[in-house]
Amino acid sequence: KNQKMTSNHCHYCMESLLGRRYAFREENSYCVTCYDGLFANSCEECKKPIECDAKDLAYKGRHWHEVCFKCAKCNHSLVEKPFAAKDELLLCTQCYSNEYSSKCFHCQKAIMPGSRKMEFKGSCWHETCFVCQYCRQPLGTKPLITKDNENYCVPCFEKQFAHHCYSCKKMITTGGVTYHDQPWHKECFLCAGCKKQLSGQRFISKDDHPYCLDCFRKLFAKKCAACNKPITALGGAKFISFEERQWHSDCFNCVKCSISLVGQGFLTQQDDILCRECGSAA
Repeated sequence: KNQKMTSNHCHYCMESLLGRRYAFREENSYCVTCYDGLFANSCEECKKPIECDAKDLAYKGRHWHEVCFKCAKCNHSLVEKPFAAKDELLLCTQCYSNEYSSKCFHCQKAIMPGSRKMEFKGSCWHETCFVCQYCRQPLGTKPLITKDNENYCVPCFEKQFAHHCYSCKKMITTGGVTYHDQPWHKECFLCAGCKKQLSGQRFISKDDHPYCLDCFRKLFAKKCAACNKPITALGGAKFISFEERQWHSDCFNCVKCSISLVGQGFLTQQDDILCRECGSAA
């Protein structure tokens, strides 16, 4: 008898439930008033209790009435629609994207929450916008090369733009050196003598081969008859040549009085050169 009375009465206020609406919780029956007072969740929006005969929408431990479950910015209902949370506010995907989503580098439209985003060099793309500029195929995570702010898959870049090194025949993707109208990798452009890199260095060409200054002097430069140092003519320096002998312009002086003989008449005495006065006196 006691069991029957309990099931027919509110578990909290013990009033009869016969002919009345009631709610059932943890095997106990409650009148609507007691149930709402004891168990109803408070709505995040209106702060009123969500009564037992109303739909309770929950998200991450918070609760809303169905009519209160709205975008915090445009107030459109979010019921059965995708949404995003930002700083505890619920936003429809359009408002969220307008406020917070990245813009696609290619089409400048928002990248909507939940869609796949490609990131490269600090910019973002829609997956469908991140394509090779030439063949328009998706790049995804494939190797790519950038030229003039456009991205290319490697085969298309090679076909359209790439030069191949005159030395190793491999593709030059960045930088490079041009010598005799031929492209070279910087690391392939070497002195023909000592094999050190010449990129950014001064060099001299001989028989279509580049040489560093040291190698050229050692291998090819003529020696000054006066100081015995190499004459390279580098930078347009002038030199004097006479009977298979050469002098630096600064070294072409009378051996007795040291006066410059550049552009002057001179006399020879065995291997020496003399000005006319010193030559006549001799």
